[in-house]
Amino acid sequence: MASLPEMDVVRVQRWCRARVSERVRDQVRVEVDVAPRHLTIVECRPPWRADFGPEWTRHPIARFRYTRATEQWSLYWRDRNLRFHEYDLVQPTERLEDLLTEVDLDPTAIFWG
Repeated sequence: MASLPEMDVVRVQRWCRARVSERVRDQVRVEVDVAPRHLTIVECRPPWRADFGPEWTRHPIARFRYTRATEQWSLYWRDRNLRFHEYDLVQPTERLEDLLTEVDLDPTAIFWG
């Protein structure tokens, strides 16, 4: 996590918590996975059958990649094969908030469906 701007990581963590009301967090959560060069937004759901075990399913929604040389974030979307592709409707930016807004609005229904 040392290579990502700490304030941006905190910003995404707060954004994730705000996506789901406290009263339904036993049914769905939005979390962020932190890696050295990117952040991945993940939707989490509880097991729907007891024989599948106690683990929640984790479904990647979007990825924010950080380029240290330019200090910019880029937005990526996930396909059905769990591969990420650059989202070309917004340009890389220093303002991660702009990319969070794009995921929130989801004008193409590519993130949340």
